[in-house]
Amino acid sequence: MFKTTVTPRFGDIDGLKHANNIAIAIWFEQARNPVFRLFTPDLNLSYETWKLIMARTEYDYVGEMFYGSDVDIITYISRIGNSSFTVTQEAWQNDKIGAISRSTIVHYDFINKKSVPIPDDIRGELKEHLQEESDSCK
Repeated sequence: MFKTTVTPRFGDIDGLKHANNIAIAIWFEQARNPVFRLFTPDLNLSYETWKLIMARTEYDYVGEMFYGSDVDIITYISRIGNSSFTVTQEAWQNDKIGAISRSTIVHYDFINKKSVPIPDDIRGELKEHLQEESDSCK
């Protein structure tokens, strides 16, 4: 499990004084970086070195989040397949869950334009962060 703390910016807030859905999606994206580093430690986005492609993302907005308090993004792996895996994330503010994200990410060869199996060493690292979704996500 990884934990990233985000401080909502004024511009992340909408007219109803809630964190905007797009801002929350960006927070989740930022908090996926530790997972990306398992595959590309320096996060080099060159065509030859980047090894992942996003296949699916979904978001459930289950509570309100506001300006003025930090948000903790909890990130973990909830499924590992042959060439893909699912990252589940929870956004918590003031001990209340505000949003949940699930992202299916594929280990991908951009040169040959095809998915490839996750290497055993990286699979082992992913397993260190493997957990079932918490009750708040179900």
